Amino acid sequence: MVGRKVTPYAFMQRFVNGLLALLLVIAATGCVSHEELINFKPLDPVSLSPQQITNNTSLTVQPEDLLRITISSLNPEAAEPFNQSQEDSQQRNQSGSGGVGSLQLELTTGYFVDDAGYIDFPVLGSLDVGGLTLSEIKELIAGRLADGYLKDPVVNVRFLNFKVTILGEVMAPGLLRLSNKRVTLLEALGMAGDLTNYANRTNVLIMREDNGERTFARLNLQNEDIFSSPYFYLEQNDVIYVEPIEARVATVADPLQRIVGYASAALSLVSIVIALALR
Repeated sequence: MVGRKVTPYAFMQRFVNGLLALLLVIAATGCVSHEELINFKPLDPVSLSPQQITNNTSLTVQPEDLLRITISSLNPEAAEPFNQSQEDSQQRNQSGSGGVGSLQLELTTGYFVDDAGYIDFPVLGSLDVGGLTLSEIKELIAGRLADGYLKDPVVNVRFLNFKVTILGEVMAPGLLRLSNKRVTLLEALGMAGDLTNYANRTNVLIMREDNGERTFARLNLQNEDIFSSPYFYLEQNDVIYVEPIEARVATVADPLQRIVGYASAALSLVSIVIALALR
């Protein structure tokens, strides 16, 4: 039986089609699967039932924190000496921090916590606030003021430098300055524009410094256990790193992955030229 003769046109078409198929296979190896894009796996009915929150502990004040403390009372003039002016605050922070960094200089008011955990408070002098929560600091100052200084003082305390750093596979990595005294990992990721398609959702690293000790934790966003992790609620100066998945590494490290798109377009153009030339 005599084989069918293959024309030059048919041969070139088969050759080009074969190359296109090979490029599609290579490109598919760098694709992100649906499973890798899911943040939370489907939960069973038991997991969806209400759960008691036990890991939402109050933040404590650490060295180099910056606090905003305001005092008010029924007599505003009597409370005025206990509220720092902008000029006093800048002088106090510069002398207390020794020029720690630009963050204290950018904020016009606030009490800098020194390495020993003290702040220099008007009239009352040095106050030991290290390791205390904001509520405990309010009680401490209110008690001191009520003891011969002010009647029924109202004390407000909040953080001025509550910030976290988020790096890696998020849409907008960088420094997040927060006004709330408590923020979750999910809220921080949302502020950073959410995860990219190449984010490894199963291995998010959180670095934390507390009382002179640096700790590390890796959280799996596809596992419901993150909600009970002590790292789910962030603390000041936490660093979040979202590492890339292998598909992302391939697109950066493998030159072939980077030229797949260009090669596919070039082969399509060659196929058209050949078809026109062999007419």
